[in-house]
Amino acid sequence: MILYLHGFRSSPQSNKAQLLRDALAARGMADEFLCPQLSASPRAAARLIESTSRLEDPQRLAVIGSSLGGYYATWLAERIGCRATLLNPAVTPYDDLRHYLGTQPVFFSSQTIEIKPGYMDELRALDTPAVSRRERYFLVAATGDEVIDWRTMVAKYAGCRQRIIEGSDHQMSDFAACLDEVLAFCGIEERKDQTCA
Repeated sequence: MILYLHGFRSSPQSNKAQLLRDALAARGMADEFLCPQLSASPRAAARLIESTSRLEDPQRLAVIGSSLGGYYATWLAERIGCRATLLNPAVTPYDDLRHYLGTQPVFFSSQTIEIKPGYMDELRALDTPAVSRRERYFLVAATGDEVIDWRTMVAKYAGCRQRIIEGSDHQMSDFAACLDEVLAFCGIEERKDQTCA
């Protein structure tokens, strides 16, 4: 089972979520993919993430988190012991997101969310200063990330499996190029009838 956690102001309609959903469907595993809409409140998001994770044994669960979702994925992996793939993960969102207080648009949607000052304390309460059992983590970081300095990600997840993508961007718009590697880390094998171009 894969639990995908989208990033700040994102949604289950994001490009990476769609790519993952389609890849699992192509493997006949559409029912092995979960991507809940996360609340703007980190406390509420964490409750939903934790309750959703209970649908699967932690040894069979793989969580993939993008940006803020990567921050949550780290928290969950430390909490329950599942594997985690982190795509340009947030490292200190309680500092970074202070610039987004107030009403914000949601990408891939016509909705808006309200970011409250108290949410920064909620984020800090979920902080994981260091990770244990580094073999459970796979960091995919883009050097062209215009939002988070990729070097902070590399330092936070030192000793973990890492793939550094030269260039790209925060959205990781070329995610399709590393999709099979991410799925393999999550325990999802490539279909035998697929061929590389």
